[in-house]
Amino acid sequence: MLQVAHIQEEKQAILESLEKRGFPNPAETLDRVLALDKERRETQFQLDSIKAESNKLSKEIGMLFKSGKKDEANAAKAKTGELKEQSKELGEKFSSVEHELQDLLYTIPNKLHPSVPAGFTADDNEEVRAHGTPPTLHEGAKPHWDLIKEYDIIDFELGVKITGAGFPVYKGKGARMQRALVNFFLDQATEAGYAEVQPPHVVNEASGYGTGQLPDKEGQMYELVDEKLFLIPTAEVPITNLYRDVIVDGTALPIKNVGFTPCFRREAGSWGAHVRGLNRLHQFDKVEIVQVRKPEESYQALEEMCAHVEGLLQKLELPYRVLRLCGGDIGFTSALTYDMEVYSTAQERWLEVSSVSNFETYQSNRLKLRHRVGDKKTELLHTLNGSALALPRILASILENNQTPEGIRVPEVLVPYTGFSMIN
Repeated sequence: MLQVAHIQEEKQAILESLEKRGFPNPAETLDRVLALDKERRETQFQLDSIKAESNKLSKEIGMLFKSGKKDEANAAKAKTGELKEQSKELGEKFSSVEHELQDLLYTIPNKLHPSVPAGFTADDNEEVRAHGTPPTLHEGAKPHWDLIKEYDIIDFELGVKITGAGFPVYKGKGARMQRALVNFFLDQATEAGYAEVQPPHVVNEASGYGTGQLPDKEGQMYELVDEKLFLIPTAEVPITNLYRDVIVDGTALPIKNVGFTPCFRREAGSWGAHVRGLNRLHQFDKVEIVQVRKPEESYQALEEMCAHVEGLLQKLELPYRVLRLCGGDIGFTSALTYDMEVYSTAQERWLEVSSVSNFETYQSNRLKLRHRVGDKKTELLHTLNGSALALPRILASILENNQTPEGIRVPEVLVPYTGFSMIN
């Protein structure tokens, strides 16, 4: 969430950022924020003045009674009653204005980093770099949704039977590949200095608001209505919320966490080849890396996180490219996002397998996540996160790009984890 002071100081830059995102009526929204903030401050001033006057009169009443000035004391008593009523009305007004301001701030996305390109669709994203060459497959090569049936490693029909569409069942070597990938990603992250955590897979409303998943404008989260809890859409939510309402000791920075969780998304897209098989699911597994950094260090950390993800893709021998997302395609809470896409030779298309983002102070302002600067002053920290990695499309790419007439070759780096080198 943007700070009101930030909007006051950088109104023009934020206006241009919102226009780059395609945000509707940005000028009117920012003007309304500033007007509500002014009204809130004026109401608070009136409320404080009335409370101060009321406290002063309360002290005088006792002295007037002791001095025998009964009429004056009763008049002062009546005045405090009037002030109390005014205070109540102003308090209600203050709460109403503050609530409206808060709700309006929740609708405003993060200010974009200056490097974010203009544009409104995925076609406008900027390719930063690419690595590797797509393999040449044998004649009759298949997409992964056919391969998983041929080798009986993932069963979508069983998932439909148990739960519904978008909840696959991993079997045999398919299940072992999943476990191998998870362990490989976790081991690589811990070697890179990330501390592993196992967070809950369900969060409360405060956690959802803290990282910006709530209000859930796109209806992607599964909600446990009676308990007012939500299934996590990503491990980013519970891991980042570990630091909600925390003033971090400077010696604890930088904070680097990694966690493996299932992820749950209600919206699985429309029917078509681009969402078939493992391309988009309601439930999938993901290893997530999260960092909390001082503001001056966060963009260096973002590049380090990208390098970590790219290192995983290189070790898996997958051709990939790195995209800087444009204003219309970037996430609501992000200031700058890099997407990593792996090329699927069998599908002849790029598959997004990771997003690495810097949220600057947008999440930490909601979370009240700070560190102390000097003896008294505190400063909001920057939060970052990235998929390292999401499993479904990684597994799809491995199956498709490594298929041979004899079976599917397992990347060498995974063999110690799988215990086998071929799926056949």
